[in-house]
Amino acid sequence: MARITARRPVTRITVGDDGAGVRKTIDTLAVEEPLEIRVGGSSLAITMRTPGHDFDLAAGFLVSEGVISTGDEFFAARYCAGATAEGLNTYNVLDVTLAPGVPAPDPSLERAFYTTSSCGLCGKASIDAVRTKSQHEVLHDPLVLDPALLATFPDRLREGQDVFEKTGGLHAAALFDGRTGELLVLREDVGRHNAVDKVVGWAVKEARLPLTSTVLMVSGRASFELTQKASMAGIPMLAAVSAPSSLAVDLANELGVTIVGFLRGRSMVVYSRPDRLGEPDGTEPAARAGGAGDATRASSSPDSPDGATRASTPVPLTIGTRP
Repeated sequence: MARITARRPVTRITVGDDGAGVRKTIDTLAVEEPLEIRVGGSSLAITMRTPGHDFDLAAGFLVSEGVISTGDEFFAARYCAGATAEGLNTYNVLDVTLAPGVPAPDPSLERAFYTTSSCGLCGKASIDAVRTKSQHEVLHDPLVLDPALLATFPDRLREGQDVFEKTGGLHAAALFDGRTGELLVLREDVGRHNAVDKVVGWAVKEARLPLTSTVLMVSGRASFELTQKASMAGIPMLAAVSAPSSLAVDLANELGVTIVGFLRGRSMVVYSRPDRLGEPDGTEPAARAGGAGDATRASSSPDSPDGATRASTPVPLTIGTRP
């Protein structure tokens, strides 16, 4: 399928004394199309997504919804022929077959209406259905990550955003091995939740769940939904270039997920479980930066604003302070 981008005519306007003008040109846009996800022939949800890696998207979505929790429970997926009145295959309807013995999705999971590219929870049928219980507990995940290594992840995420480079219109999510820093997989989509589902779905097909000691890096903000998706896949750390929401931080503290926001350059803000940021030997970032005389020691206190750890380290990172 070559439907990830599309070319459209546009009018480009420039204002100012030096370069004012109007010209007609062609621009490259990110494609957005609906994908209906069926399980055993029954419709479960419709999401607006960028075509590509649709099987990963469906598998990750089922993990997020608590339908499956391991790769063994995902048997097969296929595009449905006859999706139109003319019997054509639009590649916009996907039917998943669960492994024998895996229960069909609870009818309460069926989305009341379609999921937009900006909101993956908007189709939930009730408020109670927003929260989903994970089979993969992350509270005691042993991940301890050097902040200097974590600080390299945003640039590596950006370098892998091939479609964003052409369109400027896609979110991205990447999964890193927190022990080695290896980039395991990167996915792009018009919906940030879809990009994460595609990452998790890749792990389903690779039989990697739970994703112990990994870091989920996203190109936007850290929402409640993305925190929940990380937990459902057993991911102990969610890092974002922008801010988290209050509900995301509350959920992270409840589940034991580390949220890192404003991860840009050499600085970051740690909103939950800051104990995962440091050397495996337990050395704190401030101590490595040059000793007590050169930096303020990191501390975690219930009285800290936003519930975050606040510290000041001159090199190599500023941990827990807004840039």
